[in-house]
Parts: sequence; structure tokens; C-alpha cells
Amino acid sequence: MSEDVVEKPVGESNRGVAFTKAFKEFIPQGWEPYPSEVDVANLPEPLPAARPAKQRRTALSSAFPGELLLIPAGPYKVRSNDTDFRYRPHTAFAYETGLGEDREPDAILALLPHSSGHKAVLYFHPRVPRTDPEFYADARYGEMWVGQRESLDEMSALTGLETRSIDELADFVKATLRTVRIVRDADEPFTATLDGWRAEAGVDVTAATEKDDEFARWLSEVRLIKDEFELEQMRIACEKTAAAFTAVVADFPEAIKRGRGERWVEGIFGLHARHLGHGLGYDSIVAGRDHSTTLHWIRNDGELADGDMLLLDAGIEIESLYTADITRTLPLNGKYSPAQRQVYQAVLEAQQAGIDAAKPGNKFKDVHLAAVAVIVNYLDAWGLLPVSPEEALDPEHGGQWRRWMPHGTSHHLGIDVHDCALARNENYKEAELRPGMVLTVEPGLYFRSSDLLVPAQLRGIGVRIEDDIAITADGCEILSRHLPRHPDHVEEWMQRIWS
Repeated sequence: MSEDVVEKPVGESNRGVAFTKAFKEFIPQGWEPYPSEVDVANLPEPLPAARPAKQRRTALSSAFPGELLLIPAGPYKVRSNDTDFRYRPHTAFAYETGLGEDREPDAILALLPHSSGHKAVLYFHPRVPRTDPEFYADARYGEMWVGQRESLDEMSALTGLETRSIDELADFVKATLRTVRIVRDADEPFTATLDGWRAEAGVDVTAATEKDDEFARWLSEVRLIKDEFELEQMRIACEKTAAAFTAVVADFPEAIKRGRGERWVEGIFGLHARHLGHGLGYDSIVAGRDHSTTLHWIRNDGELADGDMLLLDAGIEIESLYTADITRTLPLNGKYSPAQRQVYQAVLEAQQAGIDAAKPGNKFKDVHLAAVAVIVNYLDAWGLLPVSPEEALDPEHGGQWRRWMPHGTSHHLGIDVHDCALARNENYKEAELRPGMVLTVEPGLYFRSSDLLVPAQLRGIGVRIEDDIAITADGCEILSRHLPRHPDHVEEWMQRIWS
């Protein structure tokens, strides 16, 4: 990685590089003009998400009339010293602007109060002329460092938004401090600055913070129902994720042979995530042997061997930032052992019960209750429960089954892998399922190798089966249907890949 180039005299900083007058006069010369500055017809086409984002801003405007609404994209986050994590904008910003991938660090979407509602303006750091030192010397924004950025006109063409330089925002915000709301966690440094301005102006910061939190909650709950664009993005993400799972299975022999097989599988999936989409929707869980009984195993450094199963929980995030979230528990040699199949079949039946309960009129929590009822009956049949199934299912005095399935069965899914996380309980777990909701169904059983209550032949077996579903008018659509679930079908699928 090249070092930052800054305009400082040699010796002032160990990272500083001096630029001569001759260099500064030479560097702007001999470049082709930017296409959009030659002909307006060369402006980029609108992003696919720009049209639905415009409709979303209409709803946002109606919910907060007369208030200045600020939704930052957020800054880079430091990974180590002066290197940053790969950039991803805040979810609310991506949802309301249509900007995905790695756009647009330090930008802020502002909905300015207007006589007819709001005027939406995107404030960001536009491209500078090549005569500006930023072009060659700025490691954060410079074209020679991070690539060609958009001009104001180009960004406007991409998003359908009016665009202005981020430098123009501060004075406007200071003039409207008593009616401003901000997504606080999106850009914490800017939020701290805003709170300072509020305090200086005599605004009650505690009361303002409560209004900010209400704003963030609204932006989370509004995503509970996906529009048609979102549903199609979710279908695409699931299809691409299925292709990556297929590639992983094709390379199982290499994963076994090379050692540190979990890392090999993680790499194969990550390769396809970057090639087919934008990247990973979350850190992949690649768990063989007893690692499969750790719910969020992401160290992924274990060996894989013939006869083992692999629990792979992974999803591809596509360019619009919508992600899949799929889990399969697969026999590495293509054949489930009797003990593996015993646990797998129980989890599959629990999952199917959850999917059957995922329909309008039922509550979100009913999916979990349906799946757990099956899990509890199996645990009872295997002699693992210290009480009756009815007692174990008692919400106040039971719960013994959670020793082997500690997690919930479902969560909302979308532009975040755990979507709508700020939604109130009455709008989440206690809410009725409605068409357009997208959620996971992912029961599991996890028998740790050290658990002496479990029969010896089941110890070290962890199984989770997870699919992504969209609630429809009369049931649900399994978005991740491209991957088999029944153990016979899994084995047939794997053999086809290897043949």
C-alpha cells in the first residue's frame, strides 16, 4: 500500500512528501476532460434504487412535516492506524438515497423544510479540478488515491437528488437547530458537533436526543414491509448466494486436503461474494465438528475431515446492499451418517413447521413457537428433557430446551442482515405478519461435545437450517429455494456437483 502524500516540507512529518513548484505546474497538464463536462449526454444513468428511494422520501417527508431531517452516510472507520475498513454507508442513508456499494463517505442527505413538504438535497464532497492539490495529494478524496469521484451534476444524475457541497451544510443547520433531527449513530463526530451547536443555541439536548431516537426508530420500522424493488433484490441476493454455496461444495475435497478447511471454505465463499455481488452480508460462519455447536463461530480456523458435517451460514450482499442469509449443514463426504441424519431431520421438521406458520394473520413470534414445539417433542423423545414438553414450553417456568437451541427462529432481513432492529416490540415480535415482510426461518440443535446429558453418538453435532422467506397474501415465498433442504435432496445435489 502506498503512503499518504501530503503537502508538508520534508522533515515535518515521517509521512510527509514535499511537492516542488515544477511538479505542481506539471501535474494538471495533458488529461482528457471528464466526459460529462464535454457533453451532458454523458451523465450517468440513474441508479436502479433511485426511483424507489424517491417514493420512500415522500413517506418520510409526510411523517415529519416542517422539520429538518439529516441522514448521514457516515465516515470511514479506522481498522489500523491510518488504514480503514472497507466502506459501507449507513443503512438509513442507503435506503433513502438509493446509493449502495461504497457510496458515499461523509455525505449527508438533508430533507429541508419546504412549503410543499421537503426538498431533498444530498450534501457530499464532489470531485475537484485536477488543478487542486486534492487531486494528487489527498488520500481520502484524491482521484489518484481513491479513483474518480462524481461531480455535483453526476451525483445528481445517479440519484435524482439536488446536490450541494458538504461545506455548505453547516450554516444552514445552525440556522434551524430547533427543528432538526439526525440519525445519531450514522456519523457520531458530526452528531457531537450538532449537539454542541444545540447547546450553544439553548436547545434542550436531552429532548432533542429523544426526538432523534424517535426518528431513527421510524426509519427502522418503515423497512418492515419491503417494496417490489426490495423483494426482487432479495431474490437476486439469494440466487447468487446459492451459486456460492454450490462453488463451496465443489471445493470440499480441496478444503479437506489442504488443512484449515474452514478457512478454505470461507475463502471460496468470499471469492464468489465479491465476484457475484458487492461482498459478504456479514462474516461467514464456517463451522465443522464441535465448532458447529457455537452459534456465531467466525474464527473459521478448524480442520475438516471425511465424515464431518459443515455448518455454513453465509450470505452475499449485492450492489444495492440487500443481503441473503442462508444456512446449510452439509456432509463433507456427501452422505449423512445415521446420527447426523437423526439431528438433521428433527431440525428440518422444525423449520418446516416455522415456514408453515409464516403467513398473514399469524404473529411474527408464531413462527418461533411452531418451530420450538417440534424441537421440544424431539428432545423429549430422545430423553433429554428433565420435565414434560408442556412444562418445558411454559414461558415463565420452562425453557430447558434452550440448552440445545438458545436462539430465536427468525429475524427480519433486508438491507441489514438483522433488519429493522430498532423497531418496537409491538411492531416486531408481537406484530402480525403482513405481505412484503422478509424474514429468516432458522431453527437449530447444538449438542456440544462436552454435554454429558446428550447421548455419546450425538455429541459434537450442530445443525442449523436457514432459509429466507417473503410473506405473501396467502402464505410465504421461499426466496432461497435454489438450495435443497431435505437430506436426500442434499445428498443428490452434492453428487451432481461432483459428477
